[in-house]
Amino acid sequence: MFLYHYFDESVGPFVSLSDLPIDQAQAVLETIKQTKPGSQSAQRQDTYVEYRRHCEQIIRTEFKRKGGLVKRPTPHYMVVEHSPWLSTWFEHSACIKIPIEEFERNTISFTYGDSMPTFSPKVNDGKEYRHTLYTYDEILTIIEKYGLPQTWNNDGQYGPERYIEAHIWNDEPVNKYRDGSLPRI
Repeated sequence: MFLYHYFDESVGPFVSLSDLPIDQAQAVLETIKQTKPGSQSAQRQDTYVEYRRHCEQIIRTEFKRKGGLVKRPTPHYMVVEHSPWLSTWFEHSACIKIPIEEFERNTISFTYGDSMPTFSPKVNDGKEYRHTLYTYDEILTIIEKYGLPQTWNNDGQYGPERYIEAHIWNDEPVNKYRDGSLPRI
């Protein structure tokens, strides 16, 4: 299994609004809307930052409840395997592909689909993976049962799940990819 991280090459990898105070994160989002209106990030609603924080609180709490090890307050976001849809999100799109073996499994949580619609009170279609956070072993069972969403729903026609989101709760495995010295795809 490989985890992928998509990002804007002009910004760099593993840079997150969640690492900023709310007012600064909101200001950055407004700058993105003005300077990169064609990017997917520019389409986010005005309440995105607050809702993202709410979802992160849910997944952090659930992960700790399942025995996960949280070494940073907010996760780094990656996805399981390549997502054609995510690869189009940025004007200067870039990607890093990291084998799962580089991570401590007890510092990664997963949602089947993006965590925001997964935990949204507006998405109530009865699918077993809604409102559920998974450990590594648990997500393998769900993948075996349903496959990768990007294989059967890359265009979003069948619901909000287009990929499996991985939440990296540790800086150590990603730090070596931040400086650009390791290859990007």
